[in-house]
Amino acid sequence: MTTTLQAHLQTTTQLSNDLSPLSLRGAFGQFPSGVAALAAYSHDGVAQGMVASSFTVGVSLEPPLVSVAVQNTSTTWPLLRETNRIGVSILGEGQGTIARQMAAKGSDRFDGLNIETNSDAIFVAESALWLETSIYGEFPAGDHVVALLEVHNLADFTDVHEPLVFHKSQFRNIRDH
Repeated sequence: MTTTLQAHLQTTTQLSNDLSPLSLRGAFGQFPSGVAALAAYSHDGVAQGMVASSFTVGVSLEPPLVSVAVQNTSTTWPLLRETNRIGVSILGEGQGTIARQMAAKGSDRFDGLNIETNSDAIFVAESALWLETSIYGEFPAGDHVVALLEVHNLADFTDVHEPLVFHKSQFRNIRDH
């Protein structure tokens, strides 16, 4: 005996042509992302750092590549891109305050932070993951530049520190959900 079950689902989807920055930010914020601090000592020995939630791991395994999208208006990225190595710290649970501090303009982004260094690369202590990287390539992408970073060394602390997540314009811990 054969039974055929047909289900008719009616859905009404309404796409919006509102592609304003506010609307896009709200839509993109529905997708949780990790929070990465990128930091290095510039050629004049000054610590430079920024935070990105547009960081992607696993772009390529051979060679090992990750990516980050940076606003064209960034004043920090031009300084970081000139360094030999850039430290990427995937921030850990409870490090939302550090993310805000490192994203702030006009202040010492490293004031009071516990950091580690390797060559020019700077890493934030108690992060979930460290990646020592260098620029592999850059590509214009609208109001951003997408940078591919080649990974040279790593340290995985995820057995001790869960990654921090940025979702719906808030810092969250993975355990929250």
